[in-house]
Amino acid sequence: MIHKSRRQKLLNQIEDNGLIILSTNPENIRNGDVLYPFRPDSDFWYLTGFKEPECIAVISKDNYSIFLRERDPEREIWDGERLGVSRANEALMSDNAYPISELNQKLPQLISKSEHIYFDIDNTYRGSEILEMIPKSKLKSIKHLINEMRLHKDELEISLMRHAASISVKAHELAMQKVRSGMFEYEITSLFDQIFRANNAEHAYPPIVAGGKNSCILHYINNDQELHENDLLLIDSGCEYEGYASDITRTFPVSGKFSNAQKEIYSIVLDAQKVAIDEMYVGNNIRAPHFEASRVIKEGLISIGLMKPNDDIRKFYMHGTGHWLGMDVHDVGDYNIEDSPRRFEEGMVMTVEPGIYIRGDAKIDTKFHNIGIRIEDDVLITKNGPEVLTGSLVKEIDDIESIMTK
Repeated sequence: MIHKSRRQKLLNQIEDNGLIILSTNPENIRNGDVLYPFRPDSDFWYLTGFKEPECIAVISKDNYSIFLRERDPEREIWDGERLGVSRANEALMSDNAYPISELNQKLPQLISKSEHIYFDIDNTYRGSEILEMIPKSKLKSIKHLINEMRLHKDELEISLMRHAASISVKAHELAMQKVRSGMFEYEITSLFDQIFRANNAEHAYPPIVAGGKNSCILHYINNDQELHENDLLLIDSGCEYEGYASDITRTFPVSGKFSNAQKEIYSIVLDAQKVAIDEMYVGNNIRAPHFEASRVIKEGLISIGLMKPNDDIRKFYMHGTGHWLGMDVHDVGDYNIEDSPRRFEEGMVMTVEPGIYIRGDAKIDTKFHNIGIRIEDDVLITKNGPEVLTGSLVKEIDDIESIMTK
């Protein structure tokens, strides 16, 4: 029922004689005859609840039609059962179901009945083919309307995101408990594989498991180097559960004890994250968390002699403080409204992830070299203030050292 209500909400925002066309991609070849695991297009999944590849949904106020793969007994022996046309209307609450092979025959008939056709060609299955069927005078974009709907999470979405967060918290806790000098980054990565799969979840994005100097590489995903006693280990990893992502980063010492220099930098990042989260309340400017985090980081680095007041903070902190989170780890939704930063509203979910990255530099005291620290949590905006969905995962220095040395 939730998908039907979402479709109705979207239809209420367009003309009475408007028609929406959505599609989800085919499976993609990884190599040879091996396919990547299939994951449906987020917009398509959000509005239909259907997870099979090679599908097209056509939605209007008086008709919901879906084109999908037919049953194929031979292929189903190899690949698993398909829903098929005969069962689609009942399972998907559609009015009409057609074989995808009949798209060119049936879709023009549906299009001809409408004056406004909402369709976006980007990343769509058979997009150029569909576009040729639509008169240019009728063509409109639907992306913005769907993005705005997905930006505001409903209760089901929030419950799924809470669950995804709880699974990811377990994996990070296990990594803190198991890490030892002499292990390799990929061994820690395998702990996340284990916890995610054991809880019917999967990686929401390629995990970053970065020890020592690798912690200063923002999108490090090789995850193949040995961990050493004096290293920090930065782990940016979150699972996806039933289509909804979590996104957590923690940084902790391989030895179980922070050095004094590591504590100094970590404390600055943690203070920055706390003030950023405090700024996440209904009505506030969404840029405020980044502004406050940057201020705290700059003041902290000046206080320990790593920066001067006129220095550019981007030498040590070169990324934003957060991004929307939902079905996509970098989820949809505009950050600006009419060239001005938008305001936080109830039901939005955003990450908060300040960091400091100090590479080897002759001008910097060697005790700070190769310290890369990022702390990231997922925050739901509520009428009562920010709710940290990943808040059960420790991040205070004493708490991290305690869980690592038990």
